[in-house]
Amino acid sequence: MLFQHEVGRLPIAEALEAARRDAGDVEWPFVEALCLGTAGRRAELDAVIVPHLSGWTLDRLASTDRVVVRMALYEMRYLDTPPGVAINEAVELAKRYGTDDSGRFVNGILGAIHREGQDATTQRSAPGG
Repeated sequence: MLFQHEVGRLPIAEALEAARRDAGDVEWPFVEALCLGTAGRRAELDAVIVPHLSGWTLDRLASTDRVVVRMALYEMRYLDTPPGVAINEAVELAKRYGTDDSGRFVNGILGAIHREGQDATTQRSAPGG
């Protein structure tokens, strides 16, 4: 859904609607919170991610890597998912849908952000808001 929103420029609400029609037994409140929150806080998340790209820009990243890192960072900052769990899930998604190097790349960025404490926020507010 976030990939469709990012790459296909599909509004996030439409991507969620299409996925809901096609998906089976899914925990929709969590999925919606994650997708709406990640899309809504994109600029804020990017501001945390960019300093960790070591000579890269967000636009140069593989789309899957960019989406997975944003999603995991949102999950760590605003949802109650432990950072280790969010990072491991992100690495697995990156390995499955990204390039051969995506898992290590995503792990490196998210690990650095976590070690610096930038994955936490004192403001756990509504998704996207």
